[in-house]
Amino acid sequence: MLCGLSLAVFLVWAAISAHTTGQPCLWSALMPAGLQVNCSSLNLVELPHLPSDTTELHVQDNRLTSVSPGLFDRLVGLKNVSLSGNPFHCDCRIQYLRNWLLKNRAVVSTEPTCASPSSVAQRAIAELDDDYFSSCVMGSCTHGTYNIVMGVMLCCLIVLLLWSLRLAKRSTVTLYLYEIHSGFEADSLRSLKPKQRRRMHTAQSGVNVESLTWAEDLEKPVINMELLPQVLDALHKKHNIKIKAT
Repeated sequence: MLCGLSLAVFLVWAAISAHTTGQPCLWSALMPAGLQVNCSSLNLVELPHLPSDTTELHVQDNRLTSVSPGLFDRLVGLKNVSLSGNPFHCDCRIQYLRNWLLKNRAVVSTEPTCASPSSVAQRAIAELDDDYFSSCVMGSCTHGTYNIVMGVMLCCLIVLLLWSLRLAKRSTVTLYLYEIHSGFEADSLRSLKPKQRRRMHTAQSGVNVESLTWAEDLEKPVINMELLPQVLDALHKKHNIKIKAT
């Protein structure tokens, strides 16, 4: 049962490896435990997915220019690794491999070297100092700081918008009536009907009889003044509009 399960895992891994690289890596079981994975001289441009129980890994003489970050972190049982013979390009992408080599020099048979750029050609990757990657750190920090600043600004904008909506909802509009307006004419609270407008025009023309009729009509309120307090109360409760006399 265990043999069948191991064979199934191997077949799945071999299929993934073949799909990624075009040619499958060779593997063999080691005693008492572990796997030896041989991916050497396969013209690989990237490493395939590796079994977690790999203890020996041979990927020399390929076309690797970098190693994906985190690829070796799962392989806690590695005891022998060969990475030489690959044209590694030592830019920011090689920083993960350099850090891993510094921690695991004991398991590396031959230290890999840089093939490019020319300033570090033939130099061991593990010998690259922190200053060499200073621009990578600055770029990463700058990008991270920019994202943080933009996130804070966006949050502040959202909070300001919500606060404005809440303030607008709770705001109260107050209309003040000063003493100079306390004696405003009653016709400002009335709607002038066509008949009344004609009478007002006649009154302005100097006809005393029509003026008298117009004055009598003005004494008759067009609106029910008893409803005014209810209207004011409704404006205050539903629309937060207050009318105050000062």
